[in-house]
Order: sequence, then C-alpha cells, then structure tokens
Amino acid sequence: MAVKAVNLGFQFPSSSPSSFGSSSPKLRKDRLVFRSSTVEQISFTESENSLIEALLGIQGRGRSSSPNQLNAVERAVQVLERLGGVPDPAAASIQDGKRILFRFDRAAFSFRFLPFKVPYPVPFRLLGDEAKGWLDTTYLSHSGNLRISRGNKGTTFVLQKQTEPRQRLLTAVSSGRNVKEAIEELVSLTRNNGEKEPELEEGEWQMVWNSQTVTDSWIENAANGLMGKQIIGKNGRIKFVVDILLGLKFSMTGNFVKTGTKMYDVTMDDAAIIGGPFGYPMQMENKFTLELLYSDEKIRITRGYNEILFVHTRTDASRMN
Repeated sequence: MAVKAVNLGFQFPSSSPSSFGSSSPKLRKDRLVFRSSTVEQISFTESENSLIEALLGIQGRGRSSSPNQLNAVERAVQVLERLGGVPDPAAASIQDGKRILFRFDRAAFSFRFLPFKVPYPVPFRLLGDEAKGWLDTTYLSHSGNLRISRGNKGTTFVLQKQTEPRQRLLTAVSSGRNVKEAIEELVSLTRNNGEKEPELEEGEWQMVWNSQTVTDSWIENAANGLMGKQIIGKNGRIKFVVDILLGLKFSMTGNFVKTGTKMYDVTMDDAAIIGGPFGYPMQMENKFTLELLYSDEKIRITRGYNEILFVHTRTDASRMN
C-alpha cells in the first residue's frame, strides 16, 4: 500500500507507553521519521491541530528533539486515541478491522544524485516472521487527513495527507530544496491574512537553515549567528550559543532594540569560549539590522547579518543567565 504523507514515528518504552507524571519516560529519539507531500485546503479539528503544533520543529529522526517535545506529541496522540475517529479504519490486509498486516520483501537505497535505486540485499524470505509486522490504526480523522498507528516494535506513527505552510517550510529545510520558495509562501500568506505584527519571542531558538553561500571561519559564523542557538531574553537581551567540542561552547551576548515595524538593531559585544565554570573572553563586536519576517511560538524567519535569511525553530523556553 503506497502512502504519500507526513510520516513521523517515535518509540516509547513498551512497558507503559501512555504513562505521564512527575517523572517523564526516557524516549527513543532515533526512531523519528519525517516525510511530506504538499496538498492544499487543510481541515483539522482542535485536537488534531494540537498534535500538528506539537510536531512542528521535530525533524529528521528527532536527534535535536527534547524529551518535553516528544512528551507533548505523545500527550496529543493519547487525546486523539481517547476521542476516537473513523471506526474500523484499516484498508489492506487486515485483522480485527484495525490491524494492518505486512511483510517486507525488498529494500533499496535511494540517493538524490542517482536516477535509480541501489538494491539492499536483505534475505527477507530467510528471515521468516522477522520480516513480518503489523500496524494498529488507533486514530483516523473523519476528514481522512490524519492517521495514528502503533507498530509491533513499539513505534508510534503519525501520518498526514495534507500539510500547511509551516510544515512545508520544515520539509523543505529537511530536504534542502525550495526553502526560499517555502519561506515566501509562508510570509506572503501571513501578510495577506493581515495578522498582527510579530515580535521577537523569548526563549531558546535553534538555527536550522540560512541562505549563506560563502563560508567564513567557524568563529565568524558563530559570531554572526550562522550556527547554533539564539536565546532571546527579557529587556532586549540576546545570546548566541554554539557547541564546539569536549564540552566547550562559544557564547556571545548582546542587546537588541526595536527601531521600526519588524526591524531591530542588534549589537553583540561580549564573546567568550566557555568550559564548565570557566570562560576565556574574546574581543569581538558585531552590529547588524534584523528584520523579523515571520514568527510564532514554534518557527521564526528573519533577515539578518549581510541580508542572510534565517529559519529558527523553538526548542525549550530558556531564560538568560
């Protein structure tokens, strides 16, 4: 059965996949998968939209996702599973109306630079039951846009047929293709909808893409915000943080002042290499104008140093030290 969809999978401890309390379960972040197709005219219920919001910013296989982010996804999944959706939602080889049975019979590698797939020689026929599996469809929206399935190896999958502009942007970032077009779509849509002027949201933001074409030294890139994270604090405070190696970090703090509609003057003037409680100060200063093109609680698009476009996704909220 071929499905074109957003596909996000993550694995929870098999002993209690639905328990949440004061102690959060340890989540397997290496089982997150993200793919997407683009379809217009999206329709989600409030509870479905909560899941979509929780998934925003989680990319690749979830390597940069925090336990809090994955916990939010699982909570949203549990809400939909309790609400229920279309009864007996499976189509395919089924068991009990909800379980999809499957068997793997071939595998291949797909490379962007090759016009064909490279076969992966797995002896599926010799693997017997190991090549078999099943998916329990635990939720299917009445619109058919959203499906939640839990597999025989403990992985939870969220499959989505229709995507919205923010998802298309993150998919473009993940694939490295058509990012500027996705940015223009999202910015234009927001402009045309007449939404209120965005502000620099406090918290910790991970840089996931920039339009830089000329590579400078890593220290120049770090000082220009082209690497790592930005922490937006109170009272116009801003910090760049870049992990180097062996626990060392590059840190640079400064201030921003709003000078007009969506425009900010940024001055970064306090840089150091940090290792544990110790710091080695560096004499650096950087001034640039930042234009805030789009911002919500999850995604931010800016035009900053040297007219470079930036896409940031919010991780855990953080306060300035």
